[in-house]
Amino acid sequence: MSLQDDSSALRKNLEAEIGDKIKVLDRETEALLQSGIIKNSLQVGQKAPDFTLPNATGGEVSLSSLLKKGPVVLSFYRGEWCPFCNLELRAYQQALPKMETLGAAFVAVSPEKPEFAQLLADKQKLTFPVLTDHENLIGRKYGLVYQMNSEVKAIALNFGNDISKRNGSDKWEVPVPGTFVIDTKGVVRFAQVDPNFMTGRANPEAVLDILTKLSPHREWK
Repeated sequence: MSLQDDSSALRKNLEAEIGDKIKVLDRETEALLQSGIIKNSLQVGQKAPDFTLPNATGGEVSLSSLLKKGPVVLSFYRGEWCPFCNLELRAYQQALPKMETLGAAFVAVSPEKPEFAQLLADKQKLTFPVLTDHENLIGRKYGLVYQMNSEVKAIALNFGNDISKRNGSDKWEVPVPGTFVIDTKGVVRFAQVDPNFMTGRANPEAVLDILTKLSPHREWK
């Protein structure tokens, strides 16, 4: 099954669990679509803002240092508390050997504190860097950040997810899920930003196609 198939199945499970409250999430998605956040986010052909962010183990990772070695696939996710994010990152973990064969690195970024990034990496058995973007400073540069409305906040709290505590900020801000392929010159060659956090994630196969075009001398099977 593809990531989209798995995501659609997970959405159905969520809808069965929360019933009509799914409409609250859909309304927020539609409001974000109408806000123009997609066209205002980082676009193909633009220069990717550099960053240096802490990883889950106390070190730091910079985009510029990774780009010296090859292209970078950069994924902004909402947090360890989001099952759709977990599903996406597991899919990219499975695709990681192919990305590395093509000379690329994969990096995941969220506003959650490092302890939750570590929890995510441990639970999902992730071997790529999981970075903390405190206060969404980098996500803002990529045009992805929004504030959850009160109805969505109530749903999150009902699931035991206090985003303010997880992020170390009282703003209840998260990034719209976004995946970018950045070439070694720092230019965005692929971008998928979609407020539909449930079924709008970038397919790893699409990312691998872009990486293959960036590395024509490399092949994988």
